[in-house]
Parts: sequence; C-alpha cells; structure tokens
Amino acid sequence: MWLEAVTTGPRKSSLKRFCSRNIVIILGFSCLMAVIALITVGLTQNQPSPQNVKYGVVLDAGSSHTTVYIYMWPAEKENDTGVVSQIGECMVQGPGISKFANKVSELSTYLLDCMQKAKEMIPVAQHQQTPVYLGATAGMRLLRLENENLADDVLEEVTESLRSLPFDFQGARIISGKEEGAYGWITINYLMGKFTKKLRWLYPLGNESNSQETYGALDLGGASTQITFVPGNQTIESPENALYFRLYGKDYNVYTHSFLCYGKDQALLKKLIKDTQVSNGTINDPCFNRGYSRVMSISDLTNSPCTKTYKTTLPFLQLKIQGTGNYQLCQESVFRLFNNSDCPYSHCAFNKIFLPQLQGQFGAFSAYYYVMNFLNLTSEKHLSQEDITDRMEEFCSRPWKDLKTQFGGVKEKYLSEYCFSGTYIITLLFGGYHFTPDSWKDIHFMEEIRQTDVGWTLGYMLNLTNMIPAEQPVSTPLSHSTYVSLMVLFSLILVAVVFIGLIIFHKPSYFQKDRV
Repeated sequence: MWLEAVTTGPRKSSLKRFCSRNIVIILGFSCLMAVIALITVGLTQNQPSPQNVKYGVVLDAGSSHTTVYIYMWPAEKENDTGVVSQIGECMVQGPGISKFANKVSELSTYLLDCMQKAKEMIPVAQHQQTPVYLGATAGMRLLRLENENLADDVLEEVTESLRSLPFDFQGARIISGKEEGAYGWITINYLMGKFTKKLRWLYPLGNESNSQETYGALDLGGASTQITFVPGNQTIESPENALYFRLYGKDYNVYTHSFLCYGKDQALLKKLIKDTQVSNGTINDPCFNRGYSRVMSISDLTNSPCTKTYKTTLPFLQLKIQGTGNYQLCQESVFRLFNNSDCPYSHCAFNKIFLPQLQGQFGAFSAYYYVMNFLNLTSEKHLSQEDITDRMEEFCSRPWKDLKTQFGGVKEKYLSEYCFSGTYIITLLFGGYHFTPDSWKDIHFMEEIRQTDVGWTLGYMLNLTNMIPAEQPVSTPLSHSTYVSLMVLFSLILVAVVFIGLIIFHKPSYFQKDRV
C-alpha cells in the first residue's frame, strides 16, 4: 500500500500539471469538436426539403368493377419505405371491363369521370410526368381463356381511352394471379414498414423481437383468391408457387398461389350450377335468407369458364332460387366446392395445390374485409370459432324482409349474398387453407394501412417505378427524436467548454499555481 501511494502520487501530480499547462489547447480542441459535431448532424438531417412531389395512378380493373387509385410521394425520398401515400380513389360506375367484351365501344367513355377526378387532384404541371397503369385481374384472365381476341379488343379500347389523356400512360395489361398475390404481399409489408428498420443511435440493437417478420397476404376478389406468405425454413415443393425477392438488402423466398374461379362471385356460380344437377328448376338454397327469391337464366350460370365442367343439357331455361337461411347446411354445400381427397405433396390447400404450413400473421383484404366487416366479424378482439358460428347462424336465419328493412341502403344483390359470402370465406379459410381455431387469431381483416387502401395496386406501381431498391439505401435521415437528442448533447458540451473557458480567463491563478 505504501509503495502504491508513492508511485501514484507523482502520476496524479504530473497529469494535473499537464492539464493546467495545456488547458487552453484542450478547451479549444473540445470546442472545435463540438462545433464540428453540430455542423455534421445539422447537415445530415437538414437536407433540402422535398419540394419535388411525384404522382402515380393505377387502375384496378377487377372482375366486378374498376377502381382508380391516385398516389403521391416526395421525389427525394422515393427509395425510402412507407413514403407513398394514397391521396384519392374513385370507383368507376358500371361493371368490370370484361363485361364489355361484346360492346367495347362503350369503353371509350367508361373511365372518363374517374380520370377527370385524377386530373383535378394532380397539378396540371405534373400531368405529363405522372405515370398511369392499368392492371386487369381475374375477370379478364377468364375472358382471355374463353376468347383471347375479345380480351385483346377490350384492352385496346381502354388503351385508346387512356392514351387520349394528358398523363404518361404506361400500358394496360392482364396481370397473372401470381403477380396479383405478390403485389398484394408487397403492399401490406411496404405500408407496415416491414422491409426496413430505422437507424437507432440512442437505443440498443439487441432484444429484437419478431416485429420485423413480414405479414402474409390473403386477397379475395370476385373471380379469384390469392394466398401469399414467407414459409420460413420450409421448402416450397412446387416451383410454380415460389417467388424470390431481394428488397432493401434482404432476401425473401415467398410462397404464392392464385385460385382462379374461387373468388366469391364465381364460387357462387359454381355452387348454383352444381345444385341444378339435382333440381327440377327450383332450388331451396340455405345460403340465401328465408323469404328471398331470385330467378336466374341458365345461360348466366353456364357462360362462365368456371362452370364449363358442369355443363349439361337441362330441361329448363331458368332457375328459381328460394332462400331457406341455414348456415350449417350452407357450409356443407360450400365445402363440396373444395377437393381435399388427395394431395401429392407433404401438405396441400385443396384441389391438389401445394400449401406450406401456415406461418406468421396474415392481412386479409378486399372482399375478405368488406364481407366480414358488414357481418361485424372484423373486431380486433378475436372471436372464437363458436362466436363466429353463432353470428353466422343468426344472420343467415334472419327473414329477408327484416334485412331489407334494416339495410335499405344496400343494393339487393349484395345484401342477398352476404350469407353465402360470409359462409364461403369462413369455409375457405378453415377448410381450404386449414386455419385452425388457434391460428384464426393471426388473421387481421384490413381495409387501409396509414390511410392507404390495401391491395395489389400499390405494390404494382412500386415495382414498375423501381421505388423499392434491391439494396438498403446507403444512409437515411435521423429520426426527429434522435436529431433533437444529439443537437442538445453537443450543444451542452459546447456550452460547458465555453463556460470553463470564461472561468479560466477570469481566474487564471488557479490553473497557473502548479507552474510555480
């Protein structure tokens, strides 16, 4: 201990003399470093504000209707994630474009009202630089299967209509089911910020949870339905269902499949045409509410490519549907649409289609959301399978006249089909995709994320405008809280240095006494 005291004493004295003699240099250096740090942080954060705004328009030409989506984003940040926002949408009056196959001349004015809305929302100076895309989905895929020439005629007519507008029209095309599934998956995860992580300077990087895992995408339209998700370490046994993405420097192996003819409208036609095989022209249908009736032409049932396999010569030209309103019997009828008898893979969905074991959270959108929201089944307080069954039984058993009284503002066609559509969705998820009562809680029915509609259109535009880079951008601006914290820290250091400097110049004797 004595030896230690002898040796450490002179060292402390030497250090004190060094600091005293060089205090001005030390303070000057500290002051200079604090100023440099302040300037560096300021320049890093305060880049030129994004005055240059860009716009884009995507037309979703679905099987039952067409919707125009208008997007906006700051040009200087177009490779960041989550910066694109939807500023408007417009549903075109009338059916989907595939219904104009035999009257294509009417398409010349079909889109004009909604495109006029786009012209009004986008500054005139930006019109010529604004890309416009039209993507046609399952309705046009079916028309192409039935008559490729008619499908081409429809696309040519909408192309001519959109080319006449002052925008930068980029083309109209029929997107594949695989693309539709992929773009929906990209949209959800882009809007939720799942592809990138913000730089965190003031917080530890450990303790990372599963918050960065991507969401799966469940999409339901009128003519097809898509399921897309990252299956983790599972092998995708069918190559045609595999997708590979490299986004923001990370690789994603994605499973996707589109079930054509299994959208809710085509599924209803398939069920009805099956029922006609054992009817005399009248069906007592448990999927329609008691007291409801409808007369349909047999040609309306058999004209779809989805019902070709059921075509037979029937002794009647019309089908009368009489609702009986029974959820359990309706579900039994719907379940017969799915073939679960054979699977050539380790695990299948239905109709011998490979499906990995479900993994992670899923966002269910489009008709999934609209139907389940109407039926009050989208609550974040996840309902049990028993609760869902009870609600569906109650809704389907309600007399038709009571529904019309309560929901007088809903179109009769939509209102009459909610019992079938809700039953179909539940049967598809449980019986087709094999969700369980436990994994049901992983399904989130969603319409919007951050005021932007969930669907394939945003992902489609992001892909075609190359706004999602393969590699992570080199640098990103600091978050506002990090920026403020750093500025305060370096400012305090600078103030402390200046304060000490003032003391030195006013009372230099304390720092000079060691020199004597």
